[in-house]
Amino acid sequence: MSEILQYIHKDGFFHRLHPFTKIFFIFVASVICVLATGIPFLIVMVAALLAVAYISHLHREVIQQLRLVLLMSVVFVIITVLTMPNGTTLGYLIPRGIPLIGSVIPVTDGAIGIGLVLALRFMVLIFAFQLFLISTQPRDLVHAMEKLHMPVDYILMFIIALRFIPTLQIEGRRIHEAQLARGYNPGTGMLGKIRSVAPIVVPLVSNALLRSTVLGLTIDMRGYRTGTRTHVHERTFCGRDYAMISGLIVAAVGFGVIATFAPGLVF
Repeated sequence: MSEILQYIHKDGFFHRLHPFTKIFFIFVASVICVLATGIPFLIVMVAALLAVAYISHLHREVIQQLRLVLLMSVVFVIITVLTMPNGTTLGYLIPRGIPLIGSVIPVTDGAIGIGLVLALRFMVLIFAFQLFLISTQPRDLVHAMEKLHMPVDYILMFIIALRFIPTLQIEGRRIHEAQLARGYNPGTGMLGKIRSVAPIVVPLVSNALLRSTVLGLTIDMRGYRTGTRTHVHERTFCGRDYAMISGLIVAAVGFGVIATFAPGLVF
């Protein structure tokens, strides 16, 4: 299974795009999905992102994280059912036959609709950011942020935080495999999963603290904040970038036209 937010070395369409083009892609996708409230339209957006992932040969990596995305989507729907009982009551989360607590939590069509909208928006944002992160090398992302004249400290914090997630995931898997190789058996079921957390979390936190010390020393040894940085590889705009940007502009204008003259399709 691929690590979350881990760069994947391939030579697909999305990999060859300039980082600024990918950032513009995220911006357009995010704005459209936040403004849109129509469930069919958001489903089309999710399908379009999966199609882009397939064209870019990244569909396997995106689908591997689909289980986590679906789980979070179900959580969104449950939260809206519990907190926003709007519309027609379709049933009850707790059956009426149960004394005292039966028929307390109604399930309404309005809550389900809002929950589905939030879940689909979450899918669009996650897929868009995932396509960007798994197809962009950290050095290209650093160069793009430097060209935007962002403070060096913020760039460093962002990259370290970005690399922290897949590093912890890899380290946690190695610790878990080491525990199993030593004969550790926490048991099965939910209780076994709870027991298996402590033997993984304790060495994981210890290794993370040690890694932070080594990282600080490495930054100092490489002359952080001293001199002018030069880059070996410089990304330049090419035809595919202009074509992608033009397509995104057309999509944004098309969304505005549809929202103005046929709002029922997107709202």
